[in-house]
Amino acid sequence: MDDGLPASGAQDGTVGKALDVLDMVASKGRPVRFTDLLAEGRFPKATLYRLLQTLTNQGMLAFDPERQSYAPGMRLVRLAHSAWRQSSLAPIARPHVDALAAAVGETIHLAQLDTGQVLYVDKRNARQPVEMFSQAGKVGPAYCTGVGKAMLAWLEPAELASVLARQSFHRFTDYTLDSPEALMAELAAIRARGFAFDREEHEPGIICVALPILTRGERVLGALSVTSTTARTTLTALEALVPRIRDTAARIAAEAESWRFPEQDTKGGR
Repeated sequence: MDDGLPASGAQDGTVGKALDVLDMVASKGRPVRFTDLLAEGRFPKATLYRLLQTLTNQGMLAFDPERQSYAPGMRLVRLAHSAWRQSSLAPIARPHVDALAAAVGETIHLAQLDTGQVLYVDKRNARQPVEMFSQAGKVGPAYCTGVGKAMLAWLEPAELASVLARQSFHRFTDYTLDSPEALMAELAAIRARGFAFDREEHEPGIICVALPILTRGERVLGALSVTSTTARTTLTALEALVPRIRDTAARIAAEAESWRFPEQDTKGGR
């Protein structure tokens, strides 16, 4: 399935290409063969082989000689755990997310912006779980998810322009906002009422209400949502949960600020 995310390109030279290969391997969700990666057509055969060898030698990828396949390496796993502890809202937010999930009985998402896209950093399943795209560690489009729109609505104009340039505006459902103009109108409405909806814009039957997690200066740290299905509830019922979600978001923001949360780079820089 097309995830609606734009290709990163190779403007960052060898390092950028190597990171693209890491993304390719990680996105498969399973060990992947050289021929599978080559079939994507993003790199010539010799370049792809050289990048895979370098990443394997550095422990960022692991190669299984018996199956002739590549998977994320243990060095990458260690770095990921370190990043999760130091730069993710998840460790701070965990008790608050747990309490919200127990109170509402629906799926809770905690997300942050990553180079203009939504990175789900934590998730709690509903009492009656529903199969959906989002999982902790997964990246999704910002323009058609509740958490994504909640964060976009509070970005400064220059940051927002940079993020909008990274959106694909792929049409996932009949309700997807598929143009910058439509999204900008929606963001203005979100800013005015203080929260966002996902009206089956990313997945059929999946709806949510989402609020941004903001510092006292209204800098975007992340977003929090309660997600359900049209078969189980309505947007009106989800909207009734806004005060509880807002309180949870405020508690997370207060703890994040006292921890001196690192600056988030929504422009894609490192």
